[in-house]
Amino acid sequence: MNATEFSALLVLATATSFTPGPNTTLSTALAANFGLRRALRFIVAVPVGWGLLFTLCTAGVGALVMAVPVLRWAILLGGTGYLLWLARRLWGSRSMSQADPARLNVGFWQGVGLQFLNIKAWMLALSIVAGWIAGHADAMARYAAVLPVLLAYAFFSNFSYALVGSLLRHWLAGPVVDGQATGARLQAFNRMMSLALVLTAVWMVAGGAGLNGKVGA
Repeated sequence: MNATEFSALLVLATATSFTPGPNTTLSTALAANFGLRRALRFIVAVPVGWGLLFTLCTAGVGALVMAVPVLRWAILLGGTGYLLWLARRLWGSRSMSQADPARLNVGFWQGVGLQFLNIKAWMLALSIVAGWIAGHADAMARYAAVLPVLLAYAFFSNFSYALVGSLLRHWLAGPVVDGQATGARLQAFNRMMSLALVLTAVWMVAGGAGLNGKVGA
């Protein structure tokens, strides 16, 4: 892989990793509600799940999944349904984890599974396989070079968003009235995160529906 190809990969990884999406939204919300340490389970799960998905796409499974409408729609509807469920849980939450520990608990395995329900994650993996790996004589060497770069981007982008959420945690706990945190700021924040998840779900459905003609062509 030459310098031009690698630079293009870095540009794509930066644009896709650091823009808001379901993973970064959840990383921010988890850190704000439960703290950075608790959010780390999900943050680590994102690169693990996406790395498995990318490996499947490199092996050719991804193209097969996208070519079968039933499988493609199962991923799309499953992913949007899960995001909407999380959005509903977030919408009504106005207390930190100490008061309501089970309100929003997206752990490691949920984070891994979410990557397989994200139609955009599948398309990104397929795009990278098509542009940087498939058809090259050194395909496996390229895979070995590309994978750690993408995993690092997946981790540090979500960690960055979670860090912002954790820094806001103390402020979100206020204001305090009669010695009790009202939770008004946290509720407003959680509702913004909830709306972000809903918009992401709508975006996924719109993008996934647009794949019909492309995949079948």
